[in-house]
Amino acid sequence: MALMDIQVPDIGDFKDVAVIELLVKPGDTVQVDQSLITVESDKASMEIPSSHAGVVKELKVKLGDKVSEGSVILSLEVAGEAAAAVPPSAPSAPATGAPASAPTAAPVVAPASSAAPVVAPAVLPAAASFSGSADLACDVLVLGGGPGGYSAAFRAADLGLKVAIVERYATLGGVCLNVGCIPSKALLHVAAVMDEVSHMADLGVEFGRPLVNIDKLRGHKEKVIGKLTGGLAAMAKMRKVTVVRGYGAFVGPNHVEVEETTGTGQDKTGSKTVVAFKRCIIAAGSQAVRLPFLPDDPRIVDSTGALALPTVPKKMLIIGGGIIGLEMGTVYSTLGARLDVVEMMDGLMQGADRDLVKVWEKMNKGRFDNILLKTKTVGAQATPEGIRVQFEGLDGTKSEGIYDLVLQAVGRTPNGKKIAADKAGVAVTDRGFIGVDVQMRTNVPHIFAIGDIVGQPMLAHKAVHEGHVAAEVIAGELLGDAALARSAFDARVIPSVAYTDPEVAWVGLTEDQAKAQGIPVKKGLFPWSASGRAIANGRDEGFTKLLFDDRPEAHGHGKILGGGIVGTHAGDMIGEIALAIEMGADAVDIGKTIHPHPTLGESIGMAAEVAHGSCTDLPPPRR
Repeated sequence: MALMDIQVPDIGDFKDVAVIELLVKPGDTVQVDQSLITVESDKASMEIPSSHAGVVKELKVKLGDKVSEGSVILSLEVAGEAAAAVPPSAPSAPATGAPASAPTAAPVVAPASSAAPVVAPAVLPAAASFSGSADLACDVLVLGGGPGGYSAAFRAADLGLKVAIVERYATLGGVCLNVGCIPSKALLHVAAVMDEVSHMADLGVEFGRPLVNIDKLRGHKEKVIGKLTGGLAAMAKMRKVTVVRGYGAFVGPNHVEVEETTGTGQDKTGSKTVVAFKRCIIAAGSQAVRLPFLPDDPRIVDSTGALALPTVPKKMLIIGGGIIGLEMGTVYSTLGARLDVVEMMDGLMQGADRDLVKVWEKMNKGRFDNILLKTKTVGAQATPEGIRVQFEGLDGTKSEGIYDLVLQAVGRTPNGKKIAADKAGVAVTDRGFIGVDVQMRTNVPHIFAIGDIVGQPMLAHKAVHEGHVAAEVIAGELLGDAALARSAFDARVIPSVAYTDPEVAWVGLTEDQAKAQGIPVKKGLFPWSASGRAIANGRDEGFTKLLFDDRPEAHGHGKILGGGIVGTHAGDMIGEIALAIEMGADAVDIGKTIHPHPTLGESIGMAAEVAHGSCTDLPPPRR
C-alpha cells in the first residue's frame, strides 16, 4: 500500500472556489470517479471526483476553504500499482464514442468550457431494449425547450430536419423565459426606474412617493413572459416543429416516453406519448438547490418562488451571495424590504474581480442591515412571528434572526438523473451532469447534450451556442454535409453579468486569476468619473477595465485577455470585449476603433488607450 495526495483536477477558468460539502471522511473506501467534495462558484455547485480508488486517510480541506486546480483534497491509501494510474480526468476530455475526427477546441487564454469536471462513470450503463410502438417519429428530438433547447430545435429545422421538442411547461422558453432570466429582468427594470426617480429631486425634478400595486406589477411581468413565449410558439409553428408537452424520460436508445402535463402548472394528465428519434439533444437544464434543513413553508422560496412576488416582506434573508440572490434582493429592497445576506465565502458575487464588486457594495450598502460573510446557515424553524434562522461563522461565532421571507439562492443542480438517461446508455455523474465532447456528443454517438446539464457556466447564452453546434453536427451527419458535421463549440470566452444596480460584467481572464496563474498583464482602467455621458447621467461611479498580455514574448503588443465593467448598462457593453478577445485584438486595435461620443461604450476604447499610453481624456501618467 502507498499514500498519495488526491488533487483538484482542471476545472477550467474557475479559481478559488469554496468547499461547501465534504462527501467522504477518514476511513471511507472510495472508487475511481467517486465524488469527494462539492464546491460552489457564483452560478452553481460542482463535485470533484477521485482519480484513484483506495481508503481515505486524512482530509486536507475543510468547509469554507478555497480550492483551485492542484489543491490537495485528501490523502488516500492505494495499492502500490494504483499510484501510477492516470491523473484526474479533465472536462475537455472527449466522451466515449466521440468520432475520431471530432475537432478540438482552439487554445484559449481563459477557457470557456465547462468548469465542472464532468467525468463519465467507470462502468457505463447498458441501454434498455424498447419493443413498444411509437406515437411520433422524428429526425431530432430535443428534450427540453429552454433557450438551448428551442435554439437547437429551430436550427435543426432550418437545416431541413424533422424536429420535435419535449417541454414540461405550458410554453416554450424553459426556466429562463418562464421563471428565470426574463421575468427577473422585467422586475429589475421597474426597480431601476424607481431608484432613478428617487434621485431626481437633487436635479430639480421631484416626484411623489411611488405607490406599488403588486398585482399590476405581477401582471406586467406575466405580460412580458407571454409576449416572448407566444413568439416562440409562433416560430415553432412556422418551422413545423412539433411540441410535445410533458416530462420526458428515455425508455431505450432511440425512444423517449413523455408523461403529458396540462394547465398553467405541470400537472400530469396520466396520458403518455412515445417519441422515436434518429438523434436526440438533451437540454433538460437544472433546478435550484434546496437546503435540506430548511422547513417546508411558503415563506421560504427559491428564485422561482421569489419571482412570483407573493408579498413584499419587511425583513428578507438571502442565503447565498451570488448573482441570482443579489438580483432578487435588488428588486425586493426597492419595493421596500430590508435585507440580510449570508455567504460562506469572504465576499459577495464571487467570480468577479473585487474592485468591480467594491463599487457595487458602496452603492448598495444601504439596502442591507447585515452582510454575514464566512458564515453558514445551520438551522431554521417556522414560527408565527417569522422564519427563525441560525447562523454560524467559520470562526465559531453564532447568531440568529427572524425573517418574513427567506430566499435560498445557493446554486443550481443539473437534471441529468431525472430523465432515465441510463436506459439510453448515456453516462451521468453522481451529481447529474452529462459529459460531452466539443461537438456536444455524449458517450452514446447519436445522443447529444447541451446547456446546464453539461456543466458550468450555467448560462443561457452558452446553451444557445452549444445547441447550434449540436444541431449542425446532426444535420451534417444525416444530410451528408461534411462542413456542418465538423461544427464544434470552440468559444474562447463566455461573459458573465450581474444585472444589479450598478451592473457588474466580466469576460475572459480576471485580474485575480492573472495573479493566481502568474500571468503578467498590462491594465487599462478608465474611470467613469471622466466620462461625459456617465457624468451627464448622474451615474459616474463605475469604470471599465481591460487586461492585455504583458509577457515578454508579447513585445509590448499583447492581445486582450479579459475585461470587466461596473456601471449602468455594463451587461450591454461586455459583448464588445468578448468579441475583442475572440478576434485576438490588442490595445491599438481597440483604441483606434472609433467609438461614438458621448457614450458609455467609448469607455472601452479609452481603457485601451490607457493601456497603450495614448489616452488624452485623463491626466498624463506619472513619469
